[in-house]
Parts: sequence; C-alpha cells; structure tokens
Amino acid sequence: MAANAPKLEIKDVGKVFKTKKGETTALEKTSFTISDGEFVTILGPSGCGKSTVLRIVAGLEEATSGQVLLDGLEINGPGPDRGMVFQSYTLFPWLTVKENIVFGLKLKGLSQKERDDVAGHYLQLIGLEQFGGHYPIQLSGGMKQRVAIARALANDPKILLMDEPFGALDAQTRNIMQEVLLKAWEESKKTILFITHDVDESIFLADSVYLMTARPGRLKKKVPISLERPREFSVKGTPEFAKYKEELLYLIREESLKSV
Repeated sequence: MAANAPKLEIKDVGKVFKTKKGETTALEKTSFTISDGEFVTILGPSGCGKSTVLRIVAGLEEATSGQVLLDGLEINGPGPDRGMVFQSYTLFPWLTVKENIVFGLKLKGLSQKERDDVAGHYLQLIGLEQFGGHYPIQLSGGMKQRVAIARALANDPKILLMDEPFGALDAQTRNIMQEVLLKAWEESKKTILFITHDVDESIFLADSVYLMTARPGRLKKKVPISLERPREFSVKGTPEFAKYKEELLYLIREESLKSV
C-alpha cells in the first residue's frame, strides 16, 4: 500500500433495513475517504444515517452494498483496529477507573508494569490522576466519558469511532470535553470519525465536516475547516468560525425542511 494511501475508504456503502412493512433505505450509496491522522465529523439532520455509517465502519452493522477498507483491508466485523466510544459510557461498574482503562491490555497479556504505565499516562492526559482507584458510580458523566475515551485510546486502535459521545452532557461539560478530546487527539494523532448533530462541535473539532442529506442519507458536501491548530475555545467567537457555522446551518436547514 502506498505511503500516502487513505487510512479509511468508504466505497458506495448503502444500507437497507427490512421490516414487516417492507424495506427502508437508511443510507444511499455513499463514498468518502479519511486520511491517516485526520479528524472528521459527520453532521446532518436527525435520522440521516450518521450512526449507520459509523456502525458499518465499526463492523457492528453489515452494509447492503459497497465496502469499507481500513489500510486496504476490507472490514467484515468488529476488530481491535477500531476503538468505539458511544453516547452511553459503557464502563464496567465493577472495575476501577484504572482497571477500566487497561482492561483490553490485560486481555492482550501485557504485564502489570506495562498496564500501570499506560494507565498512568492516560489518567494524566484526561486529568483524572487522583481518580484511578474510584469506581464509575463515583464519577460525574463527564468524568465517565473521559475514562471511556482513555480506554479506547489505551488499546491503540488505528481509528477512533465516536457516536455522539457528548450528547448526554450539559453544555458546559460538553465544551470542556471537546477540549479534552482535542488535547488527546493532538497527542495521539489518531484518525477520528466523530458523529454529532451539534454544528459548533463539528466545526471546533474537525479537519473536515461531512454533511449528510435528510433520509435516505448520502453525503451532500464536504466542508474543510481551515481554523488554525491547536484550537482554543475562544476560536468559537471568531468571524471565521461564524462563517463556517452560517454555511452549515443553512445546509442543514435546507435538508431538515425536506423531511418535514
């Protein structure tokens, strides 16, 4: 494979769900590529197939047509090369924060010292050094999601898949988590595919925003985001940010009206 080949290739991927009432097309044939280390957000109206795309890439859903390639290899099911972070926290309640972070590493057979080193690194990265011995029930929602992100990164996947991971958080915590995620991404340079319905979030995080049409979903437009990195929260108040927001809000409204 060429050194500059895309990390993730989505080729004519479509999804049709069969029900008792007939067939429903959730996703029309969609194609795009994500380069190694790129941060991509997928944005679109409710029910446009955003999460369907992500689940197909994760191997949790089978495409009706097309294929997904990661490093040139076709995806046919879940695998350790893809880390997943959901909106729900999905932590093991009987394990401590530290044990949750290194759970996958223990299954891989890493030594206790290796697991301790990895846990220490990610606890520091997400700002929870003092909470390694706590259990999920003792954490706030934002803290739980920090642990979920750290656990996904600790397994060193090729790509991180995130399905509206901050959707259940209050606005203030959500803004903080966006900054935490950017800090982790700037260090790891992992390829990230991030699903969101929040326009500000999609712009703030992404190298490129992929806008989906109303159902049945397909890729409507790719909007490259040229805001300087590393990004601070203050960028949301700049004219450049406002210009991107105006464009995306117009495009989303245009699509949302089609489904009314």
